[in-house]
Amino acid sequence: MTAAAAAANAAASLAPASSFLIRHRSAARLLLLCRTGNPRPTVRQSITPAGSPDTLPLLLRGPSPLFHRPLVLAPSPDSPAPRWRLFCSRTLPADAKACEKPAAEAGKKIREFRKRLRIVDVKGGPDEGMDRLGQALAIRGWVRTCRVQSSVTFIEVNDGSCLSNLQCVMNIDAEGYDQVESGAVTTGASVLVEGIVVSSQGSKQKVELKVARLVTIGKSDPTTYPIQKKRATREFLRSIAHLRPRTNTFGAVTRVRNALAYATHKFFQENGFVWISSPIITASDCEGAGEQFCVTTLIPNTREGTDSLVNTIPTSKDGKIDWSQDFFGRPAFLTVSGQLNAETYASALCDVYTFGPTFRAENSNTSRHLAEFWMIEPELAFADLNDDMACATAYLQYVVKYILENCKEDMDFFNTWIEKGIINRLNDVVEKDFVQLTYSDAVELLLGAKRKFEFPVKWGLDLQSEHERYITEIAFAGRPVIISDYPKEIKAFYMRQNDDGKTVAAMDLLVPRVGELIGGSQREERLEYLGSRLEELNLNKDSYWWYLDLRRFGSVPHAGFGLGFERLVQFATGIENIRDAIPFPRTPGSADF
Repeated sequence: MTAAAAAANAAASLAPASSFLIRHRSAARLLLLCRTGNPRPTVRQSITPAGSPDTLPLLLRGPSPLFHRPLVLAPSPDSPAPRWRLFCSRTLPADAKACEKPAAEAGKKIREFRKRLRIVDVKGGPDEGMDRLGQALAIRGWVRTCRVQSSVTFIEVNDGSCLSNLQCVMNIDAEGYDQVESGAVTTGASVLVEGIVVSSQGSKQKVELKVARLVTIGKSDPTTYPIQKKRATREFLRSIAHLRPRTNTFGAVTRVRNALAYATHKFFQENGFVWISSPIITASDCEGAGEQFCVTTLIPNTREGTDSLVNTIPTSKDGKIDWSQDFFGRPAFLTVSGQLNAETYASALCDVYTFGPTFRAENSNTSRHLAEFWMIEPELAFADLNDDMACATAYLQYVVKYILENCKEDMDFFNTWIEKGIINRLNDVVEKDFVQLTYSDAVELLLGAKRKFEFPVKWGLDLQSEHERYITEIAFAGRPVIISDYPKEIKAFYMRQNDDGKTVAAMDLLVPRVGELIGGSQREERLEYLGSRLEELNLNKDSYWWYLDLRRFGSVPHAGFGLGFERLVQFATGIENIRDAIPFPRTPGSADF
């Protein structure tokens, strides 16, 4: 092909679909084609695409906003392979009226969204990638390790989709090898790797990627990158919570957390529940504990607010805070539970659930408490405590079974490095019957135990974590236990009073290693009993007028439970500290990131 013919073809390819008449002062474009010498072989020539468009290397799928390459025209078979570069310049102003196009024609069409190929798609199947031999792939991720040898370089890349890295084998003649030589491909750097799937010569994986092209997207300084190959403490990783997801442990925890959340919605949706978005700001205290974060605009909410004086807060004549001048005209707080709001919708839609963030201003620095945490709270209308216990049991078995079947690689990791035997423990939850006993029976069991507890055991006192774990781990050999009918003095105002007048229809579900995982009850549906209970606890009935209305207009027996999602993540992964079960823990004195 001659230079003139190549120029003509290039100009034709760039011409608009519809032709326009050239009028006075119309735009003129100049096309220049320049020979720049013989190019190195490119991936266009060395890789034969196979499979669906999703498997094609980036440069084979058309223009990308990240990587643009020069237009390469195919050389004539009987001439040296030249590289032609195309330049286009506007030389004359265009006549707007002459070049008008309909808006639909002038606008660019948005490309079709497609699921990106991830490493888990390559290595996660039953064949561990052997079914993709010979396919050309493009993988994006972060470098875990880079080992440079005399004739070959091994680069381990992870994209977060699974625990396994993809080993990329790069020869010195591969495009982009100069980035390896320059030291740009280091631990933590982000890269695009294109190549062909081949059988691996190593024993750790069945397949690897023979690199044809490598592009360093974002560099990482190896001298300051805080995540190195040596093991770091959990305390240190909490101080770099923005980078800890790149470690094996926190990547696995995050994937299992995601699977538990998905399984939660799946369970309730399959069983006819409706998801309700409960408010984060509330004027009610669901638990009656008073440990709530106050939400106010009486303190300036700008950066200058940190310098504001106390006497700028408006007060009434008696010296108290004048809440009428606040944003909501009354005290408001971050919610500790979405239960009360869920009850309103259960009174209309029957079975509902909430799944969202909740807050508690408890000044506790233990490994079991967070100031911000997520709660799962279903409410069942026309249901009693037995229905509630059945739902809690079915839910827990469902989500545990889901992660055992769908997170096998991560669960094997936890079983090896975090808690040996965790898979057997979780299988017991799925396969064994739960034990049910009353609070009174549990107290008698503890009093008869041949063990000295740190906290006293007495009827009327709440059970502590050490008591709960003894019951489920020792007394019943690792089986989950449901304890019901607690003394009303240690439970919330909304729980239905039993006929004995001393206990309420409440239940706690205990599991090994965690203790209480789920707490629930049948709700008090009788207006007079609920009103009396609010008065006993000195709670303002006016704040609960709408909650009392549910008992005035078509009240029905109903029940529900609450599950702290981070405790479920702890239970499912073996992670000891709850601060490692949530991406960005909020605790006393700590609200970074």
